[in-house]
Amino acid sequence: MSAAKHDNSTLWIAFGANMAIAVSKFVAAAITGSSAMLTEGVHSVVDSVNELLLVYGRKRSQKRPDVYHPFGYGREVYFWSFVVAVLVFALGAGVSVYEGILHILSPEEPVSPLVAYVVLLIAFLMEGWSTIAAARDFHRAKGELSWLEAIQKSKDPPTFIVLLENVAAMAGIIAAAIGVFLTTATKDPFYDGAASVVIGLILGFTALVLAVESKGLLIGEAADPRLVADIRDLVCSKQGVVEAGEVLTVHSAPDVITAMISVDFDDNISAGDVERIVCEIEQEASERWPQVARLYIRPRQRRFLRELADPEE
Repeated sequence: MSAAKHDNSTLWIAFGANMAIAVSKFVAAAITGSSAMLTEGVHSVVDSVNELLLVYGRKRSQKRPDVYHPFGYGREVYFWSFVVAVLVFALGAGVSVYEGILHILSPEEPVSPLVAYVVLLIAFLMEGWSTIAAARDFHRAKGELSWLEAIQKSKDPPTFIVLLENVAAMAGIIAAAIGVFLTTATKDPFYDGAASVVIGLILGFTALVLAVESKGLLIGEAADPRLVADIRDLVCSKQGVVEAGEVLTVHSAPDVITAMISVDFDDNISAGDVERIVCEIEQEASERWPQVARLYIRPRQRRFLRELADPEE
């Protein structure tokens, strides 16, 4: 998946939609007494906070390197993405399940279900608008990959976090509507509380996916294998290079890659020639792949290259 630069317009759209939805849900919960509506309101508040954290993380990640962080602050976006996953689980899923169980144990007869239906319809339409914007942003970034592959390989968490949050929100709205309908039809408040539990489970699953993907980026993920192969091909194409060893890459940010490669140079060329070849490789790599911010080339003899490739030999 390409690591194209993104602005924060999608995040701000999602933030505005979620804040408006949260207010309407809380008002509806106060009027109807619906547990599902209350948990949906909490869900929207959590989503709004998450959008602000992602905007903050993106801004922090753009800080220039300094003496304390020579590789920059790019991983701030990964850290705050992981925090978002924790918040979705702790506040979104946790509160929803707790409120649902509480409502099941101490049921309250909901009133004015029509208000709940109207609010849920408005919320669904607004979430749909936000989801379309997020899906459009993600579609541009994913290229030819499938949606699932793009989420797994994405190096820019905010693009898929907003999308997954919105999908979870729309699923939660449907669950809340079903809960209100069944409660009204059967006169049994159990279904309203059960809907809150279902919403919590949806959020819990979403949080798990977000946490797994964000954790992998936070501890360091390699660049796309095609890029790694292209870097190796570039190095091997230079006259004076005998063999290239392993290529180690890591994303310091969605658009910042550090690469290291061990190279066996021809023993018959001078040290000056080696320096010239290294400069040529670095310059060409920088022109072809702007996201490769640093490329370190380490001269090694062939036997050491093979030991690195297969340590048991």
